[in-house]
Amino acid sequence: MGILEVKGVNKRFGGLQALGDVNLSVAENTVHAIIGPNGAGKSTLLNCLVGKLLPDTGSVMFDGQSVLGRKPYQINQMGISRVFQTPEIFGDLTVLENVMIPCFASRDGAFRMHAIESVFSEKTMMDKALTMLEDVNMADKRHMHAASLSRGDKRRLEMAMCLVQDPKLLLLDEPTAGMARADTNNTIELLKEIKSKRDITMCIIEHDMHVVFSLADRITVLAQGTPLVEDAPENIKGNPKVREAYLGESA
Repeated sequence: MGILEVKGVNKRFGGLQALGDVNLSVAENTVHAIIGPNGAGKSTLLNCLVGKLLPDTGSVMFDGQSVLGRKPYQINQMGISRVFQTPEIFGDLTVLENVMIPCFASRDGAFRMHAIESVFSEKTMMDKALTMLEDVNMADKRHMHAASLSRGDKRRLEMAMCLVQDPKLLLLDEPTAGMARADTNNTIELLKEIKSKRDITMCIIEHDMHVVFSLADRITVLAQGTPLVEDAPENIKGNPKVREAYLGESA
């Protein structure tokens, strides 16, 4: 069994079948990409994995436990962290404060936003946050307000906020969306570096095939809410079913 097992998942919105009998197995310590054209059901599937949507039928197991019926913060505490398509950060707080908040939430199970004043009394948490910022090359910007960061640095900050919780599974929703090519390449290198230093599984939803083929060990292709094919990257490139799904070509 993989660390993430999705079996027979279906989801409808009125008359629209968003997901149809989705089966997915993500092996531990691998990078698994989920690709597909617009409307393929990728975001719906991701929302079922993190508790934002409840499938109509099927099961979602993480590390031997069902995630269904759990709230998003409970799934996060099981060991799943999500990087959003648009970076989810606290713009009015400093870079360091942003990383310290999930430190406390991971340790205590909750964090009161008005308690930010007491953060700096916790040296252990501060040291952990600083170490994580060093890992993503952001330590020199720790006193900057997060809102002033570039798009690429906001993404690095969000990654630090996820990784400081020591997740087993990192879900990335189009991590390079809206980036220039230089920032995209920097993000690819950052993810490679993170993977080389940690025992972590990554599941990536991405439209940029340069990113997918640079990172993925396995690729699942969704089309109209149903898995079309799963294979190694070198076999996906020339697969006629994939060409047809993306380009409308006949096999």
